[in-house]
Amino acid sequence: MFKKPDQLRSIDRLEARRRVWLKIHLWLGLGVGALLALIGLTGAMLVFWHEIDGLLNPTLYWHSIPESNVVELSLDEIVATAERAAPAGWDSVAIDMPREERGNYVFGFYYPNNSPAPESAQSITIGVDPHSAVVTHRRVFYHGINPFEHSLAGFLFKLHYALLLGASGSIFVGMLAVVFLISALTGLILWWPLTGRWGRALTIKRRASIERLTYDLHQTAGFYSAGVLVVLLISGMYFNLPDQFRWLVECFSPLSAEPIAPVGPGQPVTSLDAALQKAREKYPDGIPHYYVLNNAPSAMLTACFKDVPELRRYVLAERCLMIARNRGALLRVQDAEHGSAGDWFMYWQWPLHSGQAFGWAGRIAVFLTGLACPVLFISGVVRWRHKRRAKR
Repeated sequence: MFKKPDQLRSIDRLEARRRVWLKIHLWLGLGVGALLALIGLTGAMLVFWHEIDGLLNPTLYWHSIPESNVVELSLDEIVATAERAAPAGWDSVAIDMPREERGNYVFGFYYPNNSPAPESAQSITIGVDPHSAVVTHRRVFYHGINPFEHSLAGFLFKLHYALLLGASGSIFVGMLAVVFLISALTGLILWWPLTGRWGRALTIKRRASIERLTYDLHQTAGFYSAGVLVVLLISGMYFNLPDQFRWLVECFSPLSAEPIAPVGPGQPVTSLDAALQKAREKYPDGIPHYYVLNNAPSAMLTACFKDVPELRRYVLAERCLMIARNRGALLRVQDAEHGSAGDWFMYWQWPLHSGQAFGWAGRIAVFLTGLACPVLFISGVVRWRHKRRAKR
């Protein structure tokens, strides 16, 4: 059936607009596509960084099973052991809880950029046996001077979110995320089949020429990865441009201010175990996941728990308790049942970016999307060369 003249004119107008979008998509891809490929590839590797790091450093994460039943030591004793093994001057420490019977407490001590630890480290990782309080492993995670002295995981993280360029690199990658988002959206506009031939737009034609295979590969890889890629780019903006991202979110929903735990005169800091026990009287459910402790006069402990039964209906069944070390006062509860819509949106960014929100399915989706980035760049460049050759 022949199309009506008005339908043809409509398609001509859309094709004219597509040529404009094509130029934008082309020059964005040629200009920064290689960086997207690098960031996507490192992001795919970081989806499984814990597993990779465990294979390379088994004594950091695991200890030998004790010969007899040994009572696990208190958190205060474990933290004191790790502090003795870490250089002084740390700013904060993240504590990953044991994940299994043989699991260690894994401490990540972070130091201010202007005063790195004696090993010229910005971060030091320490593993502690929960039964004997023995340090099983100690290594520099982030080196403060030489990027090639990072641990493998640290090198991948710095390359992924800052291109090894420090604070300025982090801002630059955040700006790149905005550019990549525009590129992804223009790609979706170009993918949309104006003639309604959806089968051609969603599949790769078999036994076709190399030019057609390249075109189909670029088109289908872009479409099937677009949804996850857009989510990853938005969350990447949050991590690299946090102040600007918070401002934008607050335009739609208020965000809770970070609590402060003042320590006045005559208020001794209680033990970690006592502070946790008091704060958990009202929220006892959930498996300990990780803790974050600040080394400041207004010390605050953030304790996060996973698999909280009453939160499972929200998919992300995690709860974080922000606790004042003095008196064990509970300052804030962060989960699906507390805070504004903006708070919950912000809380989702890391689980979505890492794929942890949906378990193995989410991690595999993020992994495949990261691998799609170099595929999109290479197929796009090859397609561009084909078109240039055809014009000549």
